[in-house]
Amino acid sequence: MNTAIVTDSTAYLPSNIVKELDIHVIPLTVTIDGQVYDEEVDLKSEEFYDKVRGDGPLPKTSQPPVGKFAELFDSLKKDHDSIISIHLSSGISGTFAGAVQAGEMTEGVDVRAFDSELSCYIQGFYVIRAAKMAKEGATPDEIMAELNEMKKTMRAYFMVDDLAHLQRGGRLSGAQALIGGLLQVKPILHFHDKVIVPFEKIRTRKKAMKRIADMLAEDAGKMPLEAAIIHANRPEEAEAWKEELSALLPDVEFTISHFGPVIGTHLGEGSMGLGWVKQKA
Repeated sequence: MNTAIVTDSTAYLPSNIVKELDIHVIPLTVTIDGQVYDEEVDLKSEEFYDKVRGDGPLPKTSQPPVGKFAELFDSLKKDHDSIISIHLSSGISGTFAGAVQAGEMTEGVDVRAFDSELSCYIQGFYVIRAAKMAKEGATPDEIMAELNEMKKTMRAYFMVDDLAHLQRGGRLSGAQALIGGLLQVKPILHFHDKVIVPFEKIRTRKKAMKRIADMLAEDAGKMPLEAAIIHANRPEEAEAWKEELSALLPDVEFTISHFGPVIGTHLGEGSMGLGWVKQKA
């Protein structure tokens, strides 16, 4: 008997890692033209960005039903005595609350939900760390303590390429979007108190990416880090950024990931992110 690790699709973990570490993934859904897709299952990122390009209505995104969590937890309790369920920020989705509710409904297993307070592969850092510890036989208390310790050094910043996209999703007022477009502003965003807020306004894409990289370099001078470059359908740009950053910061362990359909709906194509956390001692 051991601890099962559950997460949701917005961690955008590669299938080989999911399989190797026995991670259980609950998908969020995205609705495009009345068709509902489980992201990363029925709809991959490249196909998603092709489908939504243009001025049509934004897709709708939805959290998993509580019943999906309850069904998974019920099946996992046959072979596990505890479950740790790690999810995207409760400030932008009800997914975490759904996991909590399902955990309260599930008897005969110790279910603990963890609010990553962010999303994407930065959320995945928590999931991978927890899954590795579970495989090594760590207790739920030890895993939860490590996750809370990780929060102290977890950082994530992202830059959106299209302010109009944010406006259409209700994230930015019309006036702000217009002014931002005229000035070529590329806002750097981050999670603060579980919600997405502006961090700084930078004039150009190049300068915005450099500002984020400078913050990574500052932290890399203090501790060993693992970092993730996250892109919205810009794989070549992400690869070039990784090469540039790896040359500057050879001690940082880099991964490339992506903004999938659910998060990509709200940020828009061309967005870039960079997040990092202290490596496990």
